[in-house]
Amino acid sequence: MSITFRPINAAIGFAAEATGMDLRQPLDHDAFLPIRDGLDEYAVLVFRGQDLDEDSQIAFSRHFGALEKSIRRHRARAVNHDEISDITNVAPDGTIYPIDSEHMSYNLGNQLWHADSSFKAIPALASLLHACEVPPEGGATEFADQRAAWDSLSADMQARIDGMVGEHSLAHSRAAMGYDADAKFLDAEKAEVPPVPQALVQTNSRTGRKALYAGSHVAGIIGLARAESDALLAALREQATQPHLQYHHHWQVGDLVIWDDRATLHRGRPWDNSFRRVMRRTTVAGDGPTA
Repeated sequence: MSITFRPINAAIGFAAEATGMDLRQPLDHDAFLPIRDGLDEYAVLVFRGQDLDEDSQIAFSRHFGALEKSIRRHRARAVNHDEISDITNVAPDGTIYPIDSEHMSYNLGNQLWHADSSFKAIPALASLLHACEVPPEGGATEFADQRAAWDSLSADMQARIDGMVGEHSLAHSRAAMGYDADAKFLDAEKAEVPPVPQALVQTNSRTGRKALYAGSHVAGIIGLARAESDALLAALREQATQPHLQYHHHWQVGDLVIWDDRATLHRGRPWDNSFRRVMRRTTVAGDGPTA
């Protein structure tokens, strides 16, 4: 097997379609390296027509590093492995969750621009999302290139924020969409995700490229007054999600999309909840704390 990358949109440049690989097949280290390098270059990779079950998705994902366990693993779910995050509107019994259910209320937070697991002491390196069932319309995922966002900042702004530290909190971002984590999180979930510090600017250790890291999980910038922190975060997020920095992915069954959480933000888009949407995500842990 040999892999080929084709930029999806030359005007955007940071997302590529990858062909020539059946990800169910075992990979040795040398065969995997072009995929790793492709992710360093593009930050979003799209593999079409991948017929993956949970085991094969986990096996492939582990080439990138150790996998996180879903913080929702303590609840009833339709998946069999703790390493799988069940991004779905379908309950374990096969029915569709009501739009006002706890499950759907929690998932509303996915519609904010964010980097997966930035609220963990060791944030995510990469995420791999596989489409099992998709609605006929809606439910896209949008990505924004945070390396280009950093590059487009003025030198003065870069100097100002490089070295700043944000406090990341899952409860904060969920509250922004009306979810009360204090009341609805299980005790085990609360213990797993207390607020954590993360650098406001991330650097890829292999390429040296810098990227903004100011998604919706950032509750505030440590050392700044609330008003100043809120104003700076709002300005950075506006900078980071300009339309020309975005790639919109419209899902097909069998798509596996991999993205670098250190280099991108993403958000899910709404769809008609009368249609099933079943997505399975594995998340690769990073190398360590960033601050």
